[in-house]
Amino acid sequence: MKQMKKLAIIGAGDLGRQLSILAKQSNTVHPIGFYDDFTEVGKRVHSLPIMGQLSQISQDFKSNKFDVLVMGIGYSHFNFRKKTFEALSQEIPFATLIHPSCVIDPSAKIGKGSVLFSGCLVSMGAEIKENVLIYDGAIIAHDSIIGNHSILSPGVKISGFSYIGECVNLGTGTILIDNINLTDFTRTGAGAVVVKSIEQPGLYVGCPAKLHNA
Repeated sequence: MKQMKKLAIIGAGDLGRQLSILAKQSNTVHPIGFYDDFTEVGKRVHSLPIMGQLSQISQDFKSNKFDVLVMGIGYSHFNFRKKTFEALSQEIPFATLIHPSCVIDPSAKIGKGSVLFSGCLVSMGAEIKENVLIYDGAIIAHDSIIGNHSILSPGVKISGFSYIGECVNLGTGTILIDNINLTDFTRTGAGAVVVKSIEQPGLYVGCPAKLHNA
């Protein structure tokens, strides 16, 4: 039997816990611990140890303490999520985690470091770029593209020929009609329905989705 690669998780918060569980469910990597700047080294969190602070990651990789990484930093810290991934991925491989219940068309592309939780559907010709996080039950229709570092909440539905920029956060149940473009750092509230492209970053809510100025 092929030995599974040792997975280290960046961030020991709630997302880190979810990723440790998904890693076990995917049966492709073995989670061994977290790197976190705000929790004591050696302490066990979510049944796994804190292996060190983020500054130790590169040296620990060179020392063969782990084989692959995954990003456990969420939408509240998009700039840090992007910066950390771009820096570390130059020298360290990132794992792609996909729950076994997901349906991925053979023609679809999934970038390194991306994570798909249970029940996701990625249709023909779609592309999920790097370090993307997609929660349960999201649907990415044909020929759509999800940009680097973006996060899609549960139940998001993206119709065909749409383009989602970098560091976009789509709220739970957001719906996009076809041929929609979203600029970088767009956010939507839960249940938003996007019927035209968005060129200005910000939070969009409602049906149809409009910029929230409050």
